[in-house]
Amino acid sequence: MAHQVEFSSAQDTGSKPRVHVLPRDEAREHLLAIADLLAKVMDTTVRIPGTSWYIGLDPLLGLIPGIGDAIANLIGTIILGLATRLQLPRIVVARMSLNLLINGTIGVIPIFGDFFSVWFRSHTRNAALLREAAMRPDRETAVDWFYVSGIIGGTVATLILAIAVVVWLVFKLWTMIAGG
Repeated sequence: MAHQVEFSSAQDTGSKPRVHVLPRDEAREHLLAIADLLAKVMDTTVRIPGTSWYIGLDPLLGLIPGIGDAIANLIGTIILGLATRLQLPRIVVARMSLNLLINGTIGVIPIFGDFFSVWFRSHTRNAALLREAAMRPDRETAVDWFYVSGIIGGTVATLILAIAVVVWLVFKLWTMIAGG
């Protein structure tokens, strides 16, 4: 007795829900591996001796006044770029951008921001969101590409603005202290 398997198209509007599994391809797996590696380097490269905590490049870059957090978050936008390359749904990219924005905004607070980066691990969160969304079949349209580009641009612009404000404040404090 032979079993018959029925395949349906994505446009099937029948009442039964269909489960679609994306094929594993080398390009997708390569992009996901890049995101995972980048997240590990930025968030969990080195174990803090005597603890179960790991730190990465992100909180270390955050120790550089003014530009360290911006550099860390600009590196983090690579994962956003991978998300656009994989054509993830825009709500996922918006969440990923928000993670970077939160990390970048709180990261500018000296010392506290660095501890926050160790705890929050925005890059690891984004890599997990990327992997989860990349395995789902729903894809977006050209309008969503425009939206995602705007989100990435807005995130970068916000980070640059935050850097400018910090640099301006440091300059003002310096001139006050120097008596100028």
